[in-house]
Amino acid sequence: MVFSSPIFLFCFLPVVYIIYRILPGIRARNGWLAVASLVFYAFGQPLYLPLLLLSVGMNYLFGRLMMSPAGRGKRWPAAWAVAANLALLAAFKYLDFFAGILNGLFGLELSLPGLALPIGISFYTFQGLSYAIDVYRDPDSGTKSFGKLVLYISFFPQLIAGPIIKYHDVARQIGDRALAPELTLTGLGRFMTGMAKKLLLANTAGQVADAVFAMEAGALDLRLAWLGAVCYTLQIYFDFSGYSDMAIGMGRMFGFSFGENFKLPYASKSIKEFWRRWHISLSSWFRDYLYIPLGGSRKGKGRTMVNKFIVFFSTGLWHGANWTFVLWGLWHGLFATLEDAGVIPKRFRESAFAHLYTMLVVALGFTLFRSDSLSAAGAMFARMFAGVNFAPAHDLALIALLDARTVCLLIAAVLLAFGLPQRLAGRMSKPVPEVARGWVRAGGCAALYALCVLNLSSAAFNPFIYFQF
Repeated sequence: MVFSSPIFLFCFLPVVYIIYRILPGIRARNGWLAVASLVFYAFGQPLYLPLLLLSVGMNYLFGRLMMSPAGRGKRWPAAWAVAANLALLAAFKYLDFFAGILNGLFGLELSLPGLALPIGISFYTFQGLSYAIDVYRDPDSGTKSFGKLVLYISFFPQLIAGPIIKYHDVARQIGDRALAPELTLTGLGRFMTGMAKKLLLANTAGQVADAVFAMEAGALDLRLAWLGAVCYTLQIYFDFSGYSDMAIGMGRMFGFSFGENFKLPYASKSIKEFWRRWHISLSSWFRDYLYIPLGGSRKGKGRTMVNKFIVFFSTGLWHGANWTFVLWGLWHGLFATLEDAGVIPKRFRESAFAHLYTMLVVALGFTLFRSDSLSAAGAMFARMFAGVNFAPAHDLALIALLDARTVCLLIAAVLLAFGLPQRLAGRMSKPVPEVARGWVRAGGCAALYALCVLNLSSAAFNPFIYFQF
């Protein structure tokens, strides 16, 4: 069950919300949300529901230990908590990857377990890790309520693809939160915006990207290769930011306030700025729990550079057990380091070419990210920079991919990704009255809802990209 499926939209979410509003008291509502979240997860992968509960249970026990007099301020419970969480993640996500590396390096014949990847394991493991580390740092920040921790880690809006929430940011909301019509309306509006991003923009760009990346290298020319790269760059942004919008909107409907996860990253003028705007919850997680503990920028330029590369390597590996993800992370680390070192001067990053430079780095990085292997990425790069042998077959492929509807939606995606409509609205000389804004929002949501329903009735199933992480 996914956010954009009819079962979720017309059955699960309305039932959960109506019963939530009927129930008296915060404890009953929290309990209902926790049960609904576990049902939501079990709907997709019932065999891995015990794994989710194991993750919650062990972090709860480690947290209680670090809150007790015997464990308060001691490093060993925190070390065991970190090791247990990472071992759980590694067993299901990286065992085949590491076994393959050992086989290649030492000529071994280790068998590959081939375990199916539990949905959302990277997200709920990182939430459990942040909880355990925060309780070690401040034992009074933990909770003695197992139910509260279940709700925190398993809350269905952000369970399987984020944003990654820290417990101390929502602890007060779990204990006491408001229910107001304004929150419901604004939450619904944010939810509809995210669903439109996914169904109308991400899926359209994704259809083109999938078609291009499925072609043999010999069937591509420069135009097709760049079309695929640009479309995937649009797809992954609208797919993931759309999911985040839906999660933030649903959280608001239930009284929770989640931080923003995207702030127009494609409007950035540098790679460092890009990472301040892209997947903010993951960037802040690595900053707080890896970069700063490693020493951050406090131990000289050389150590700072090493720390950044460790963070970007970890960011790439977090996304998947494939060298394409690792090199994608290091690719961004390289340019972030070059910017810090002044090799890419600040005056250039403030020039008219800054956006072009940033988007070129980002698009090339996402081409590597999307490729199934390093050889496939190399073939795609070769066509992007040397595929000048235009042929009638290439023209026909372009015509087949770019029908009128697709072109219109891709143009809209580009304009929205760079924030041009938002900037124009912000420059209006006369602010729009609040009543008028309310009617415009209501009309816009109704139109988006109608378009999304029509799209659902005709489109094939297309899961969110970050479900695989």
